[in-house]
Amino acid sequence: MSFSHALPPRQLLRQMLDAAIVAAQPAECLPPFLAQLPPGRLLVIGAGKASAEMARVVEQHWPGPLSGLVVTARGHAAACRQIEVVEAAHPVPDTAGEQAAQRMLALVQNLQPDDTVLCLISGGGSSLLPLPLDGITLQHKQELGRALLRSGASIREINTVRRHLSAIKGGRLAAQCHPARLLTLLISDVPGDDPADIASGPTVADASTCADALAILQRYAIAIPDPVRAVLESGAGESVKPGDPRLQGQQVQLVATAQQALQAAAQVARAAGITPYILGDSIEGEAREVARVMAGMAQQALRHGEPFAPPCVLLSGGETTVTVRGAGRGGRNVEFLLALGLALRGAAQVHALAADTDGVDGQEPIAGAMLAPDTLERAWAMGLSPVAALDANDGHGFFGALGDAVVTGPTRTNVNDFRAVLVLPASA
Repeated sequence: MSFSHALPPRQLLRQMLDAAIVAAQPAECLPPFLAQLPPGRLLVIGAGKASAEMARVVEQHWPGPLSGLVVTARGHAAACRQIEVVEAAHPVPDTAGEQAAQRMLALVQNLQPDDTVLCLISGGGSSLLPLPLDGITLQHKQELGRALLRSGASIREINTVRRHLSAIKGGRLAAQCHPARLLTLLISDVPGDDPADIASGPTVADASTCADALAILQRYAIAIPDPVRAVLESGAGESVKPGDPRLQGQQVQLVATAQQALQAAAQVARAAGITPYILGDSIEGEAREVARVMAGMAQQALRHGEPFAPPCVLLSGGETTVTVRGAGRGGRNVEFLLALGLALRGAAQVHALAADTDGVDGQEPIAGAMLAPDTLERAWAMGLSPVAALDANDGHGFFGALGDAVVTGPTRTNVNDFRAVLVLPASA
């Protein structure tokens, strides 16, 4: 299809996001991996925003007896008949998640070598399995979680801390399953797709240390409660390390990633006559700084046709951060778009969409937003200040007032952020 028949920019951007989400749906990516499991009774456990939908797909495709328990975020449940689904809070954990984690550990006690455990893990699992080590309370974890989320720490740093304060993460769940057969299937929401960082790796060995976790808390000047400091300084929170015999023979496999989602979006662009460029599936950094770089690339394409000539779309994934200093609600995707709009200053041929593939940007039930060439003008006409909104970390308030929020509802998957910057030729 030639570019002259391309869809309107907003519609095209939304179709690319929808394709990315579909590519990461458990129904699409999970069934092929179930064939490697031995026949017989199956115990299913798991956690994450996609875990309930993953469990539902397992029930549809598994011919033998099964049972189990998975924990998902509120609003992300799926109808299962044999596997129990518990909903808990995200991103700040609650007692429902804590109790579910206790029950999950109890389920996998006293297993035998001929038992088979299938663990379904996806993004969000860290908050949904908040089982503190002895001496640490759920309140400690809640307070540290809030502080880390506002600090600008990367997800890798946040999960390093989580692993060393948990009785279930950092390989501890896998160790409890020993000597049973264990297969972990992962939908990745972390840059780089490191299994140890997906839901803080409950079934994966962890090479990081308590000293690493302590250094991260100190680096971001986060107040450390005395019981937490005692656990980290004494080494009592050490996770299960590589080479631990209890993890021998366990299998861990990725079933959906950000790269797969970006490739699906790229196919939609090509069908519309737009050349896609995947800039990276693991881009990190402050959302507003990433936005300035993307704006510079779009402007270079507009002015000089390099390194990409319009019509083109710059696709990227990963997980940026927002250091919340204002009174706004945060949200890294809307922060990215607000900073992008300010850097572009109404560039006539640039449109963009940024959203979280789980349908929740930050702590809001809003996936993200869209940016158009007239966004700033419309905001000024309404008496809105884009600069003030960015200073306040209030991207959600800004785009919501303009009617440009993107709402998907719970997608029941999570391969992290999706960003598309569409650069059209001057004649478009």
